[in-house]
Amino acid sequence: MYSDRINALPPYLFAAIDEAKAEARGRGVDVIDLGIGDPDLPTHPHIVEALCEAVKDPKTHSYPSHNGLYEFRKAAADWCEKYKGVKLDPDTEVLTLIGSKEAVAHIPLAFVNPGDIVLYTDPGYPVYKIGTEFAGGEPYPLALKAENDFLPDLDAIPGDILKRAKLFFFNYPNNPTAAVADLAFFEKVVEFCKKNDIIAVHDNAYCQMVYDGYEAPSFLAAKGAMDIGIELYSHSKTYNMTGWRLGFAVGNKDLIKGLDKVKSNIDSGTFEAVQLAGAVAMNGSQACVAEMNEIYKERRDILIEGLRSMGLHVEPQKATFYIWAPLPKGFTSIEFAGLLLEKAGIVATPGLGFGAAGEGYIRFALTRPVERLQEAVERMKKLQF
Repeated sequence: MYSDRINALPPYLFAAIDEAKAEARGRGVDVIDLGIGDPDLPTHPHIVEALCEAVKDPKTHSYPSHNGLYEFRKAAADWCEKYKGVKLDPDTEVLTLIGSKEAVAHIPLAFVNPGDIVLYTDPGYPVYKIGTEFAGGEPYPLALKAENDFLPDLDAIPGDILKRAKLFFFNYPNNPTAAVADLAFFEKVVEFCKKNDIIAVHDNAYCQMVYDGYEAPSFLAAKGAMDIGIELYSHSKTYNMTGWRLGFAVGNKDLIKGLDKVKSNIDSGTFEAVQLAGAVAMNGSQACVAEMNEIYKERRDILIEGLRSMGLHVEPQKATFYIWAPLPKGFTSIEFAGLLLEKAGIVATPGLGFGAAGEGYIRFALTRPVERLQEAVERMKKLQF
């Protein structure tokens, strides 16, 4: 019944987790969900108000333009210059997205031919691999290891792989490891991609979710990155707008044009009222983002302290709202995630779900209030693993 490409896909990680949660709740379990990275905090009120005003205007009810409203693209360009030090032309170097996930899936369709290799960081967002397979490309994982600060070893890639490589997906601040990268690493990526004629795709969805004074740089701030790179941003995490489906791509104009050509043939753009509200989010005060980060920082500190009290070695991360924790001895990530759900009613994501290099870890999302995180810690302590 289904196509070969669909039959070849494993179950989508978070769909499987949703099924496990529903089954547990059906048994009456009080589930504490620290699995998917979906903010529990509401969208900031001034953004909601901007949407309400915009949706009253009948002009927003028509099909949107294929590349997005100029007002939104201009706001995105201004935001990137103000907060990332990257100057962009909103007409040719910015593209509105229906969330950054769809861009991750569509980019291989624009640039990858059957048999081309796509490099991607592992553990990583599952869509890097899935989007590649949909396009007929061959995904090639680059293992992220603790001893390398969860940065890929670009020098270890075999020459025969590099000859066929067309695209490189990478993501810092990183999901799921919460690792960060500096401008020196990004400059190395630029040199690597230029030398091997590879398109660089940096997924920067978590760049504003930062703590302890850390600021996450843009890949495009690295010298030469605009020649070979594209960067993806998302309103989902920065402004608690996961359900709104809004983001933007920036970078080399030819790469932006290629992605736009795919999108213009597949989707009908982003609801203009949502774009106008998104522009308000970027143009206005970012105090709401700072307040949100303080909330996540408090949650981070509580959960890390609890995990440490159980003998798990976890360092406070500088960015994202994830904690990437090593497993207790004697467990696989699937086994430990199962134990947490079955015996403690806690949903966490097994590291293996993000790729083979994720085995040995489990990911917790800081998406529940302090009181629920404290309850989760107490439940885990009773397991005595």
